[in-house]
Amino acid sequence: MRRNHLKKNIKAYAFLFILAGVIIALDQFTKNLVRENLAYGEIWSPWEWMMPYARIVHWYNTGVAFGLFQGLGLVFTFLPLIVVILIFIFYNRLAGDNWWMRIAIGMEFGGAIGNLIDRIRIGHVTDFISIGNFPVFNIADASITVGVCVILIALWQEERKSSTKPVQ
Repeated sequence: MRRNHLKKNIKAYAFLFILAGVIIALDQFTKNLVRENLAYGEIWSPWEWMMPYARIVHWYNTGVAFGLFQGLGLVFTFLPLIVVILIFIFYNRLAGDNWWMRIAIGMEFGGAIGNLIDRIRIGHVTDFISIGNFPVFNIADASITVGVCVILIALWQEERKSSTKPVQ
């Protein structure tokens, strides 16, 4: 019994680290690509007609996702660190056997670490994806946002399941 529980935990955490690792690698690779090839503030698009809709722009962010709460650098260095630690500690209790929750929490974990690496290494987060008039963001921000959406949908589905069960 205990051995099965340990095996299940190892598989769950392996999944968390693999998913987070892929997100972190993609996030850091794309940010480094932007930092090495575009000057701060420089804009690039493969086609001119695309420029009003989607473009790559080298931008810094000292706040949270989408440029919110700028200038609170230390807060946004320690807060993601706390989130990462809490996700690691409570991952199995948070996700249980729900694979959608495991995926969502893995996305949160990877995104938080991706941006935390930037804050620790260079003192700010590199953002580069610019779509329309929406604030500039990066792969980690997108991962965190999609993860939150998946968590909300999973919680909503759980709520619907429990509310449709007959009263005993």
